[in-house]
Amino acid sequence: MAAAPKDPAEGAPKKKGKGGVILVAALVVLAAGGAGGFFMMKGGHGKAGAADATEIAKSKPAVYLQLDPAFVVNFQDETALRFLQVGVNVMSHDPEAIAAAKEADPEIRNALLMLFSAQDVKSLSDVKGKLKLQAAALAEIQRVLKEKIGRPGVDAVYFTSFIMQ
Repeated sequence: MAAAPKDPAEGAPKKKGKGGVILVAALVVLAAGGAGGFFMMKGGHGKAGAADATEIAKSKPAVYLQLDPAFVVNFQDETALRFLQVGVNVMSHDPEAIAAAKEADPEIRNALLMLFSAQDVKSLSDVKGKLKLQAAALAEIQRVLKEKIGRPGVDAVYFTSFIMQ
């Protein structure tokens, strides 16, 4: 006797209806995330070119430049003449910016000397004042480099020594 043809639905295991819905939802979420990431990286904003260049630069290893010799300035306190000695290192992920900083050393040193000599003992006595000075030093170096190469170029400034007398 010949067996009757089987119905394909009879031999297949029954599916739970939620698995397909979850799979489709996951694919939609992944596609939306990928499309959103693509548009954010490639063009949704007018400044995408600058942002892309910054992200590419930050993906490179950090390069450091020590500004030698250390800065020594005097400034007036209410009662006496005071001295400040600051060792400064500059960090960037852009080797071109470090090369430009080396070339612009006289301008950077001048800007930092003026900044350091304008300080007072009271403002530099606590960590908050030193951090404010560090941010101002970064801004000065970035200003000089922006004039030279058209971009700030430097990502951070570190004080490697800080002596007040």
